[in-house]
Amino acid sequence: MAELSTIARPYAEAAFRTAREAKALPAWNDLLAEMGAVADRPEMRALMNDPKITSDQLYGVMAGVLKTHIDQKGQNFLRLLIENSRLDALPEIAAQFAMLKNAEEGTADAEIVSAFPLSEAQVGELIAGLAAKFKKTLKPHVSVDQSLIGGVRVVVGDHVFDTSIKAQLERMKTTLTA
Repeated sequence: MAELSTIARPYAEAAFRTAREAKALPAWNDLLAEMGAVADRPEMRALMNDPKITSDQLYGVMAGVLKTHIDQKGQNFLRLLIENSRLDALPEIAAQFAMLKNAEEGTADAEIVSAFPLSEAQVGELIAGLAAKFKKTLKPHVSVDQSLIGGVRVVVGDHVFDTSIKAQLERMKTTLTA
């Protein structure tokens, strides 16, 4: 079976072209993110794999669960995914759409995971340094993971900066056992 990212790419690009033509990139980004979250739920996955559920029933459930308004083009896109049995690719489609949108806008998402809560000033300082490195406007998404012990882990696109104590201990372990 083809890689999920390969399957998702043409759908993400088609959705991106449609959204850009309609000047609705933020709305489509929100819609696809919500669709991806719904499609990734175990209950929805069970419905997608149930042979007794028709395409119309699946569309009805999916459209009924979404809080975001779906315009006609969005409805057509959702029906296309259902007819081609590609609802399972929605999380990846949403991620690729967001990357295309960010590239168009000259921005990027920065996933920041810290061992302890960060103040707005600390996040601002971190983002300013990273923005200079990437020469893009960064949108921070901050979360806390105490298992890091200390430090931060930042992901921008496919770049990962991991200065956490946990990562340093893993590197030491690898060095010592090699």
